[in-house]
Amino acid sequence: MLSESTPLRPAHRAPRGAEAHPGPRGARRSGRQGLTWNGWGSAKPELEAHVPEGVPEGTGITSPGPSAPRTLAEALRARSDRSLGALLRARPDLLNPVPNDLSQLATRAGTRASVVRALERLDRFTLQTAEALAVAPEPAPYDALRALLTGDEGDAGIEAALPLAVETLRDQALIWGPDDRLRLVRTARELLAPSSSHPSPTGLGPTVAEATAGMSPGRLQTILTSAGLPSTHDPVSAVSALTALFTDRTRMAALLDTAPMEALSVLDRLVWGPPYGEVTSSPTPPVQWLRDRGLLLPVSTRTVVLPREAALHLRAGRAHRMPEPVAPTVAPRAGMTDSGSPHMVDSTAAGQAYTALATIEELAKDWNEGGPNVLRAGGLSVRDLKRTAAALDVTEPVAAFWVELAYAAGLLAPDGQTDERYAPTPAYDDWQELPSPERWARLATAWLTATRTAGLVGSQDSKGRTLAALGPDLDRGPAPEVRRRILDLLATLPEGTAPDAESLLARLRWERPLRGASAAGRPDDLRSRLAAWTMNEAEMLGFTGRGALASHARALLSPDIAGAAGGVGTGTGTDAGVPSSGTGHPGRTAAEPAAAGLRAARVLAPLLPEPLDHVLLQADLTAVAPGPLLRPLAEMLAFAADIESKGGATVYRFTPGSVRRALDAGQSASDLHDFLRAHSRTPVPQPLAYLIDDVARKHGHLRVGSATAYVRCDDEAVLDEILADRRSQGMRLRRLAPTVLAAHTEAAALLDGLRTMGFAPAAESSDGDVMITRALAHRTPPRTAPAPVPDGPPVPDTTLLGAAVRAIRAGDLAATVVRKPAPDATVPAPASAPSNGALPRTTPGETLATVQAAAMTGSAVWIGYVNADGAASQRVIAPVRVEGGFVTAYDHTADEVRTYPLHRITGVAELADDPV
Repeated sequence: MLSESTPLRPAHRAPRGAEAHPGPRGARRSGRQGLTWNGWGSAKPELEAHVPEGVPEGTGITSPGPSAPRTLAEALRARSDRSLGALLRARPDLLNPVPNDLSQLATRAGTRASVVRALERLDRFTLQTAEALAVAPEPAPYDALRALLTGDEGDAGIEAALPLAVETLRDQALIWGPDDRLRLVRTARELLAPSSSHPSPTGLGPTVAEATAGMSPGRLQTILTSAGLPSTHDPVSAVSALTALFTDRTRMAALLDTAPMEALSVLDRLVWGPPYGEVTSSPTPPVQWLRDRGLLLPVSTRTVVLPREAALHLRAGRAHRMPEPVAPTVAPRAGMTDSGSPHMVDSTAAGQAYTALATIEELAKDWNEGGPNVLRAGGLSVRDLKRTAAALDVTEPVAAFWVELAYAAGLLAPDGQTDERYAPTPAYDDWQELPSPERWARLATAWLTATRTAGLVGSQDSKGRTLAALGPDLDRGPAPEVRRRILDLLATLPEGTAPDAESLLARLRWERPLRGASAAGRPDDLRSRLAAWTMNEAEMLGFTGRGALASHARALLSPDIAGAAGGVGTGTGTDAGVPSSGTGHPGRTAAEPAAAGLRAARVLAPLLPEPLDHVLLQADLTAVAPGPLLRPLAEMLAFAADIESKGGATVYRFTPGSVRRALDAGQSASDLHDFLRAHSRTPVPQPLAYLIDDVARKHGHLRVGSATAYVRCDDEAVLDEILADRRSQGMRLRRLAPTVLAAHTEAAALLDGLRTMGFAPAAESSDGDVMITRALAHRTPPRTAPAPVPDGPPVPDTTLLGAAVRAIRAGDLAATVVRKPAPDATVPAPASAPSNGALPRTTPGETLATVQAAAMTGSAVWIGYVNADGAASQRVIAPVRVEGGFVTAYDHTADEVRTYPLHRITGVAELADDPV
């Protein structure tokens, strides 16, 4: 309830920077209107459009001719095969399964799910065009649609962009009809037209006719009298008179000239939506003045609405406040300089690419002996993710990205054992043998096409469950499309130029406005988050350096832009309405990513540092690797030393434990000395040589076996020292012989205990030989990389499209073929004559005689056929041969020669016109 002093509370504000259109007579705002907003008008973002170069002026639509289509099916029937193929490519969901005929195709194109999917793939201005058609009278002439978008003052940019928008809607079967009778598909009109429960993005309300439905005739006459109109004899003419007043610019302006300023302020707040408001039981004089003249019509006892015709007058004829016919330009980041930046970008990106390879190798090495357990519901536990992040020396979100990338590339997978763990796959070993540029290309291609989204790790699903790395429910169909589109937009900028993040997001929202608006209208929708994650991941993976696209990434995207400077594009970039295929880009074949990967590897190869075969040994027991090392050298150093720091140069530190680890792996002291002398550019420091010799002298002096376990040593004094040490009490040792101790602990625990006490024992086998304790690499059985989960059906290839169009045409021919009428029209048709949609019915003799005659004359006939499964169908065939109870004929429906048993033909009818 609102008193006279209750101020107006707008349901939403106009976007910042948006130029507000003037209200009626520049009305002042007042707080004494007695009207408040409800939540019905929650605004959706207005939409825009873009026109590529070379589009001719005018509507771009041919004249309909004398017989305009009456239904969408008839409009589709008049299309060429190329046009039908374009429709099926833009809306591949219509092909699942292939429609029997064009009527079924039209029905499927009008289903809610298919229309919603098609609308989601429209750019902003094309969607605004559809929204304007939804509030226009049906059918709407092209000029009326143009007036709704340009307004009374006109707009050259909108007029230039409108033909392409109309043609796009027509190509995707969202509108049909000639220029003077444009019709929006019924489902699309229901989705876009305003209603009390579903506000329109235009902010318009119902028409006068819709708002006055159910109003008493006396009330209508009262409104006419207050508006200065003569009385009528019936409600229909009263509504027509009021509508004519609101659509007449001159008379409407004269009526508003008599309105109080406070009433004009109310209209000014309602004009751009939401058009609904609540009133008190005793409305204030300004509101009452508007109600008396029909400028506010009652929806309920407490709710009023501004009629659509009145709102359009106040808007100067515009359906949208901010039509956007041109796509926003992706602007360069402020403060970037072009001098020398391409080389710097490539160097930075190449360094990140090398870091990516090293990180994946380190991850696989950490999981080499069997990684973390697989959760019962799938994925990594939070504790294991934290441990992996610590091992990689990165944050948990970054660790989740590397883990997901390795999984998407098929390098990591569950091992499938009873106690299931994650481990490297055999494909990882093959990947390691590739040159570094090709290894990066494999990772980059996997990232481009993967639908698994690492950025979701740690968030919650709709049921409140936390999403785990490598777990289920991380697939997001739009991810490959968003990644590819962002990289394509980066490629339009000059080399070495990074984009402005806001302009990039604005462009993405323009291209997919319905997918770029969250439920609350905030910019934190999935596509915006995917865009932010893509920019971060592209930097980590080496696609970009300092925010700009690198040359090897350009080579991976397209051969046309590899090494080209490029320019700021003005086109939409993506194929309108075409979902991305499994290869990460519409229309790409499976072989193209492999070829693109080789191109990128060739460009990246000179940018990566060459692996080194040497280190620099220092007197403080450290070794410095001034760059990447050859794999055998790096693997040996990983056993003999501990990594102390990473970066441009990796520092290794030799410790007694690391030297013992190398000895346990089967190396001897002389082997280590020879290795260091061979790979060091500096002399081996004396402290390091002493360390190796000292550890080797003690190594293996004690022998541990299984008794449960035993300790054997030729030096009795050493065993005496062990028994006298308090730390050995937990091992429960006892002397069996002067040189042998027995223990009640496992051999592995006994080894660890003795090492803790400062000894260097070695494990021995049952034969008394020293056991090499280097662990074997654990591998999963052969695994394939996880298949991407596409965002809808994949784009059909040319072969499938051609076959589908032929099948639909043939099926439509069979469904719409005209049969010959009865010879005498005055004689009623026989009972066997088929009705529309029914199978023909004839006797076996009539069937045989008709097909024999058709085979002799070479004409086509219409038959009903029931196959072995009992499925009935209609077919148009041209019989070639009839013998042995079978008819061999060319089937126009299947577009091939087939043989049919005569006993399965329900009936036959001649055609009025031979389709051949």
